[in-house]
Amino acid sequence: MRVAIVENTRVTHHGQVGVALHEAAALVDIWRPWSGQPLPASPDADALVVFGGEQSALDDHTHPYLPELARLMAAYTALDRPVLGICLGSQLLARAYGGDNHLGIAPEFGWVDVSLTEAGRADPVLSQVPPTFPIFQWHSDTFTLPPGAVHLAQSRAAQNQAFRIGRATYGTQFHFEASRSVVQDWSNTFPEVIARMLPGWPETHPGLAATRGAEADAHGLALARAWVGLI
Repeated sequence: MRVAIVENTRVTHHGQVGVALHEAAALVDIWRPWSGQPLPASPDADALVVFGGEQSALDDHTHPYLPELARLMAAYTALDRPVLGICLGSQLLARAYGGDNHLGIAPEFGWVDVSLTEAGRADPVLSQVPPTFPIFQWHSDTFTLPPGAVHLAQSRAAQNQAFRIGRATYGTQFHFEASRSVVQDWSNTFPEVIARMLPGWPETHPGLAATRGAEADAHGLALARAWVGLI
């Protein structure tokens, strides 16, 4: 299988998604439109992954490729080729299908409990994790559920944590790709930004990583393997 991966920022980790793709011996094409690289004009792989970034889903003025990326996600879906949007990717997917993006109203950082809806408990991907599970979050924005989307998961701060469109197009607000190694690198690379999101993180991070982080690693890999299994 060939999978197109869109990176939306300079520091992008594939994390648990990358592990699952490697296990499946997937060939990976990486696109970095933030650097000026043009996106493909039409779907040219068996599946599409869109990772997060510091920009919002409405920042067309600084990242003019965003509308095109939203259209590409919809084009893959129309061909029944699996799509995965994580954080910014989920916000763009919601935009592509008529959801509204709301900026700065739902900040979450760290390992946060997410709960499955009834539909989530029956979903082929989300059913691979417990009804309530810890998973890593790093966002301030949220979105409304697009018309026709299946609501799969929620948290206290952000009702729309995961949704599905069609057979195999998924958006997750939470960073299930973010293993403890990924979180450690983010903590080392962006200490000032994180301090504004969650003061005291350097002191609490090690203990949380050993407990909730270890759980989240297992859940993230289970989700990644289940999504890759749909390709």
